[in-house]
Amino acid sequence: MVGRDREITFQVRAYLLEEAKAIIVPGQTLYQMLERIPLRERRDLLIAWLAISIAFTLIYIRGGVNVTGLIFFFVMSLLTVGVAFILHELAHKFTAMRYGYWAEFKKDNQMLLVAVVMAALVGVVFAAPGATYIYGNATRAENGRISAAGPITNLLLCIPFALLMLFGGGLIGIVGLVGFRVNAMIATFNMLPISVLDGRKILAWNPAVFAVLMAASAGLLIWSLL
Repeated sequence: MVGRDREITFQVRAYLLEEAKAIIVPGQTLYQMLERIPLRERRDLLIAWLAISIAFTLIYIRGGVNVTGLIFFFVMSLLTVGVAFILHELAHKFTAMRYGYWAEFKKDNQMLLVAVVMAALVGVVFAAPGATYIYGNATRAENGRISAAGPITNLLLCIPFALLMLFGGGLIGIVGLVGFRVNAMIATFNMLPISVLDGRKILAWNPAVFAVLMAASAGLLIWSLL
């Protein structure tokens, strides 16, 4: 059983490395990738990005800040929460397109409004700004890989933010901590095997990959909260 466990572990590691490589070096130039994002989708991504950033900014400034503090928290939200969300969704999109399917992010105006209002009134953000829709009959394996691309992207983003957190100091260190924690939270939340979340589709495809990604996400989240 030990030999078999090691074989499974090596297979999972090999898959994660290949998937990460595909996300980082997708075989297309940045211009070619942007060309495949229609104007409607760019608008939806921008609106969702701004709305989520505003919601988190409202939480950060609940104790009251000056104009400089307001600007800092908004920019920090754009660079941490916003980037984590945008790249998560684009990872789904471009992975799906690697398999020949059309994929497009569509914002949910009602949930965006709920996110901002709850942040303002209660100090809690329920961030479900929309989803990336896949058009075509993807197989279980393809669907699992497409779903895994989002959390894997957030786990990869934890690396630069962790470096800023550990070695940045001052405001840069704060940005690093927030970015690290937010990406770990997004990865962990999306790995839950319920409803339409990524975890359910990943678990149905490959329980070993699910276990590794869930352990990595939850582990990083716990570390970020210590």
